Amino acid sequence: MSPRALLVTLGLATLGVIAAAEEPLYRQFREAPHRYFERTPTDAFTQLVARFESGEIALPRGDERTVLQALLRALDIPTSSQLLVYSTTSLQLSRISPSSPRALYFNDEVYLGYVQGGRIEVAALDPALGVVFHIFEIPRNAEPLRVERATRCMNCHAGDETGFVPSLLVKSVAPGASGGSLDAFRRGLSGHGIPWEERFGGWHVTGADMFTNHWGNALGQFVEGELRRLPLPPGSRFSFASYPAASSDLLPHALHEHQVGFVQRAVEALYRARAALPAGQGDLPADHVPEIEAAAENLTRYLLFVDEVPLPPGGVAGDPAFKTEFARRRRVVQGASLHDLELRTRLLQNRCSYMIYSSLFEGLPALVKTRVFSRLHHALDASSPSPLGAHLPADERRRLRMILEATVPGFPARR
Repeated sequence: MSPRALLVTLGLATLGVIAAAEEPLYRQFREAPHRYFERTPTDAFTQLVARFESGEIALPRGDERTVLQALLRALDIPTSSQLLVYSTTSLQLSRISPSSPRALYFNDEVYLGYVQGGRIEVAALDPALGVVFHIFEIPRNAEPLRVERATRCMNCHAGDETGFVPSLLVKSVAPGASGGSLDAFRRGLSGHGIPWEERFGGWHVTGADMFTNHWGNALGQFVEGELRRLPLPPGSRFSFASYPAASSDLLPHALHEHQVGFVQRAVEALYRARAALPAGQGDLPADHVPEIEAAAENLTRYLLFVDEVPLPPGGVAGDPAFKTEFARRRRVVQGASLHDLELRTRLLQNRCSYMIYSSLFEGLPALVKTRVFSRLHHALDASSPSPLGAHLPADERRRLRMILEATVPGFPARR
């Protein structure tokens, strides 16, 4: 190699090292200080598996439906939360089609995916790791339950659409008749601020007969270069009898979207905070303050539904069974709760997210939580709220402060 060529090669190698070093530390979830795959998970599903393995509780054996419903009961996940997705945007894409949709079930902590003839997928919130992904075969006869950490999930669930941290993800695509995606909507965006017309692509939606301005219940087809929708009514190519519930209701769709948006913002705040701390040996270095302030601002803004888009005209009826299950989680203070639904123009009657009760929020580093609490405190000021609370009427601000003071540990009381 000539001296000039050697210099060029060394220069390129040096640039590569610099580029690698410039990758933000909070995104390097496999490395210290995060060590995502080296830490022992403490999520709700990991705890359930330990109970199965110890014999404390038994997982019934039998057909897929029997095992699925037993898992949902053990995890306290309502079958009425069922969402059906037929786009091939999952690890088990070869088994998913309009004739065999994948089913998703969820509560505040755990998300369970079921594919007919396939494996069970579980994503669960973990206060130290963000989201932990599990996958396993449905156990037959006397064979033991063998659960593995799903690593291939990270290709999407820790990629550019989640900010390169282990998080939840909702895709909305225009699926072609053969299963591939012809177009994608709202890439990298999530939450209750997403316009309705950009949601549900590749998903079935029931309970939304008066609302059609979305990409659910449809396939895509290019006609003379223009992407058009072909109707795909729920149940037209499959039988609801193959699933625990006969729905893929608009209300759980909307709440699932809200929860995913919260999780993405909270996990990013967690990873940014943990990456910032080592340099300051426990104290936040000055050069990281703007970053953490911005993360806290973003999370607080989301908790308070500042950017929520209005519900479709006429509101959302909601599946009665799901509404009953959702109401079971109410933490009531003088008749009011963060789980109270409004459903005429917005999701919640009292606009602070119930996800503030989640293990993920509870486990956030103090340097994030104290900043979020401070912003909530000022946003809910009775007489002169900060801009983050300007959209809330005075009576709603009063109720929210009352609920938060009574139900959220560490929330500052009135001065």
